[in-house]
Amino acid sequence: MLNKLITLIVIGSIYSTQVFAQQNLSALDVEQPEGWDDELALTIPEDLNPDPDILEIELEARVADIEVMEGLTTPVWTYGGSLPGPLLRAKVGDTVIVHFRNSLPEPTTIHWHGLRVPNDMDGVPGVTQPPIPPGGEFRYEFVLPDSGTYWYHPHVNSAAQVGWGMYGPIVVEDPSDPEVFGDELVMVISDMSLNDLGEFLPPDNGGDFGDLFGREGTTVLVNGKIMPTLKVRKGKQQRWRIINASRSRYTPIGLRGHMMTRIGGDNGLAGRSESAARFVLTPAERGDFVFTPANDPGTTALMRLGSVNRGFGTERRPEDLMYIETVDLPEVTPEEIPTELRTIEPIDISNAIEKELEMTIALGENGTNSVEMGFNGIPYWNMQALVARVGETHVWTLSNNSGFNHPFHLHGYFFQVLDDERVPEWKDTVDVPDGETLRIAINFEGRPGMWMYHCHILDHARVGMMGQLWVGPEGFTGPVPDLSIPMGMD
Repeated sequence: MLNKLITLIVIGSIYSTQVFAQQNLSALDVEQPEGWDDELALTIPEDLNPDPDILEIELEARVADIEVMEGLTTPVWTYGGSLPGPLLRAKVGDTVIVHFRNSLPEPTTIHWHGLRVPNDMDGVPGVTQPPIPPGGEFRYEFVLPDSGTYWYHPHVNSAAQVGWGMYGPIVVEDPSDPEVFGDELVMVISDMSLNDLGEFLPPDNGGDFGDLFGREGTTVLVNGKIMPTLKVRKGKQQRWRIINASRSRYTPIGLRGHMMTRIGGDNGLAGRSESAARFVLTPAERGDFVFTPANDPGTTALMRLGSVNRGFGTERRPEDLMYIETVDLPEVTPEEIPTELRTIEPIDISNAIEKELEMTIALGENGTNSVEMGFNGIPYWNMQALVARVGETHVWTLSNNSGFNHPFHLHGYFFQVLDDERVPEWKDTVDVPDGETLRIAINFEGRPGMWMYHCHILDHARVGMMGQLWVGPEGFTGPVPDLSIPMGMD
């Protein structure tokens, strides 16, 4: 009897020691749960080049039958036959070569959103390149100068083509990023307008009201899936790179009972990390977050997109996004996320050139119910290009009293928002809320040519809220080239 008691005490002691040891493991001591991101897996393209500093791929735009809604197929417009398009992953300084072929029934291009590419690689039809016709090909080639999370999409009939599935993620890695951010997960949040048969609604559904409000899809997707499940372990951190590829939908990022730690956005790490219960990404914005699972083992939580009021009549009911399943394993101790992340020197604006852009909406022109948007009261098809020169610094004042929020996007350059209350960071897309004014500073450090700026609610861009910027070579004094954007090539 005594021997049996001693044996039980020893076994209990060993078990208690093992449990104690597991409970005192740090997040870096354990792996993610088995199959943690299987339902969110992205397509990885074949790299045709053996050089480790060159990513060379073939990419075909084509229609593919994909089961978006369970049991139904949808003729999705795709890059490479997958939804989203394949994940392009490379390092800072790498060269990217894309042999692109258009097998769609209409012209298209690729715009590399946020990347500081040469002007002739920017994918704006009729301005930086001809539209690529059905059966046509184009070779894109550029060097990646900046780390961060980016994406690609067309700039022909953009609201329709993006709504039909044409978008894909890009990650440019910085090898010096801290390991404590956790294992990386790239998530593309988007939506589609589908009926009960899985068929696309007409791209002009809602008519003028759709143009005015911006069309939010009926079906919300994460990496092309409806309500996927992500597996997590309590305390084991994950680095979420999130891209909002929606045409109009603002996406709040957060989970009940959790604090999200934001470490960056459009163009790499921010100056410092910040924590909040939720962060909102506008269409085309990216967010870089550390997610620390806090729910008890063996439970599943529903992550939802909360409602966002982005203007009169736009607030919708919350939408289900995905499930977060906390596996039945002992929790681990989270790593401490540093506060200071990166030194971002403010742009010197002491000699900056000032410009003002008001986002405007006109209704009922010529006795109709048509919607016409623009900057300073002028739609893109009647607009003269703004002018800058390489080496100049500009401060643009963006004002909005239109009744709706507008995510402002500038091609080709990063900018800084002049607001001391914001975390310092480099941006290419920023929300300009209704009734507010933002000032942004831009240094035109190179890459002369004609560049676009526009609202990234793609329906708003289509009906006029878009313009062009001519960046001339240093010392440029000649006439600005006439490269007006053809109507419909938006």
